[in-house]
Amino acid sequence: MNYLIILQPLVDTLKWLLPLMLLAGLLKTPSFKGWLGERLVRVCAHYKLDRQIYRRLHDVTLSTPDGTTQIDHIFLSPYGIFVLETKNMSGWIFGNEKQPQWTQKLYMRTFKFQNPLWQNYKHLKALEATLGVTPEHLYSVITFVGGSTFKTEMPANVTQGIGFIRYIKSFQRPVFSETEVESMQQALQTGRRAPTLATHREHVQYLKRRSEPTAERKCPKCGSALLIRAMKSGPKARQQFWGCSAFPKCRTMQSH
Repeated sequence: MNYLIILQPLVDTLKWLLPLMLLAGLLKTPSFKGWLGERLVRVCAHYKLDRQIYRRLHDVTLSTPDGTTQIDHIFLSPYGIFVLETKNMSGWIFGNEKQPQWTQKLYMRTFKFQNPLWQNYKHLKALEATLGVTPEHLYSVITFVGGSTFKTEMPANVTQGIGFIRYIKSFQRPVFSETEVESMQQALQTGRRAPTLATHREHVQYLKRRSEPTAERKCPKCGSALLIRAMKSGPKARQQFWGCSAFPKCRTMQSH
């Protein structure tokens, strides 16, 4: 009996089924979802923001005193500098400005993720140092793509879909000249890390080192060291958390 003839239909099926299964797995990875979300924002900005007014830079990696920071999108304009963080997420989103972690509820599962406003704060500080601009001309913007729904009230700079376009365009008072905008664009182009795979890998390794339990943590608000502390009273007495060493001047807290 010629088994090859019998198995040939199965072999033919696997030739196209296996690539589809690999592609389906790739589409579900966090890295691909992040990449797709950033590309969607690029497309929206391309068609909705006048490039003569808003200078666009994407996937900008800058050096920081403790490593690197990667910024999804920067829009330079006479009306200010807009620093955009993209989140490609679905389900329900719960959070507020003061919470160190926000919550995503997807079907029957719950996930925690870093407060994107705090995450974007480090990006703003890196730009402030690189460009030498004052903080009041830097604007943090968060956009959620992917069909998520906010279940708590969000600040005006936390948007969904193309809501970031409306937020950016709401600023109409000039604070920079055209010459200053062009100068800042050139400074970022020369000061950024080369947008290569090696740069990306280096940044990922830095994030892994920072997430290690023994690694020193920095406060996302003031840059001071975070220390392990414990609640002194109440229902959560003795429960450990990360607290800012600059307390009480800075009251940042993160779960342990």
